[in-house]
Amino acid sequence: MGDSDLLQHSIDSKIDSKSGALAGQTASAPEPRPGLRWSRVLLKLSGEAFAAEHGPAADQAHEAGSAPRVGLNYGTISAIASEVAAAHASGVEIAIVIGAGNIVRGERAAEAGMERAAADYMGMLGTVINSMALQDALEKQGIPTRVMSAIAMAEVAEPFIRRRAIRHLEKGRVVVLAGGTGNPFFTTDTAAALRANEIRAGAVLKATNVDGVYDKDPRKFADARRHIRVTYDECISNNLRVMDQTAFTFCKEYSIPIVVFDIAQTGNIRRVVVGEEIGTLVGNPL
Repeated sequence: MGDSDLLQHSIDSKIDSKSGALAGQTASAPEPRPGLRWSRVLLKLSGEAFAAEHGPAADQAHEAGSAPRVGLNYGTISAIASEVAAAHASGVEIAIVIGAGNIVRGERAAEAGMERAAADYMGMLGTVINSMALQDALEKQGIPTRVMSAIAMAEVAEPFIRRRAIRHLEKGRVVVLAGGTGNPFFTTDTAAALRANEIRAGAVLKATNVDGVYDKDPRKFADARRHIRVTYDECISNNLRVMDQTAFTFCKEYSIPIVVFDIAQTGNIRRVVVGEEIGTLVGNPL
């Protein structure tokens, strides 16, 4: 073994010892702690949530049909940070993926004539803006937070390294995963599913503007019925849109449960992680 090989072996050994994993082994999900449904979760937030109202104001905005969908609503971002902080205080390890629909949507930009790859990269940069805004709001509430990006930008974010992300989580830090997958043509839903599997999260928490998965659009049909629990196959056969198809198929393949819930209602993130029956649980048959 040459000097360079010895040096690399030493580096790898240190990384393995710090991450708590032996060389050649894959980190597994931590065992659920008392009072928690899962010890580590990945929270998926839409970019639109950062432009909308939160709490009672969100209900009023929805009723009036005037909920904003563009830009940053700093009061809402602070409120979401408070929700994350309350869940974090319960002891759960939290990673977050945020969309960029409040800034730019690659698909819409492409429809307007922009090259799709360039449009998607713009969207990835938008996720970094949202991630930095959430980091600032969380740290103002005393929550240690790290932004890790799939696109290199060392001045504002750490590069995404799986073992480093897990180590941050084990240290009690919230990790905001920006930049999508780092590749065009993939949504942030797909990035959330991918990162959840990489960090061995117990579940993906899909925060939306409705309180679960319905058999039809509850805003159009008064008799719409909310599912308490639904299987992956039922979602596919009934065309129930939980996440985009690539992300959903990935979660099915790796048996990652998805909880769909309403982010606008105060306390819902904490309720999900402590095991309260809210929203809709998507998973394998019982």
